[in-house]
Amino acid sequence: MPPKPSLNRLVPSPVFILSSIRSGSTLLRCILDTHSKIRAPHEMHLADLEVQLTSPYIELAMQASGLEKDEIEHLLWDRMLHRELALTGKDVVVDKTPGNLLLWRRLTACWPQARYIFLLRHPLHILESALAGKPEQDPAQTWHLVITYLRELEDARRTLNGITVRYEDLTSAAEKITREICTHLDVPWEPEMLNYGAADHGPFVQGIGDFTENIKSGVVMPGRSLPTDADVPDSLVETCRAFGYMEAHL
Repeated sequence: MPPKPSLNRLVPSPVFILSSIRSGSTLLRCILDTHSKIRAPHEMHLADLEVQLTSPYIELAMQASGLEKDEIEHLLWDRMLHRELALTGKDVVVDKTPGNLLLWRRLTACWPQARYIFLLRHPLHILESALAGKPEQDPAQTWHLVITYLRELEDARRTLNGITVRYEDLTSAAEKITREICTHLDVPWEPEMLNYGAADHGPFVQGIGDFTENIKSGVVMPGRSLPTDADVPDSLVETCRAFGYMEAHL
């Protein structure tokens, strides 16, 4: 009988930032990556890293080894995260790919001991940012994508253990929030984290994270004021209440 997945992992307890698109995850990952013990690379897009068994012989070989295609991919994903630690000499690896949110159930199967940071942002600001970021895309498609992400995030929060961080709090009280995150990750807080521009975090390019001038500034910049409840469209009211941005009706 093959060993349990958790016994096969080079990185038994990676950290995943679960968030919608346009939630400030690049800012959070740069802050964390500045820590001397935390490696938070650009978006890894592990879900798009697939294995192909291209002959009956390899299928037979993997079957004899007790390995299904999903588990072979899990081993590859694990090796990619381990590589980030090996290259940097750090102890904790954090992946912030927003697409991870759409396969969080598979992440838990791959890494039963994974740790999670749930990053929230006001849903209306997420939607507005997503629409502005892809003006060429059908707005209805963008709306559907944002709603999908937000629903998956709430499902994950109800199911998994983790720490919840609000983008608005991160930008207004960065020291307090990063101290709480460090406690959750069992690493000491380092003041250098707040000056993330002093470290090299790789390229800021579209497709693997935020690439706007704000993130390139290297400092935590104040966020926008929260919208009023009256500004929230009906399609976002339920999620705003679930995330604590609006009071629920009793």
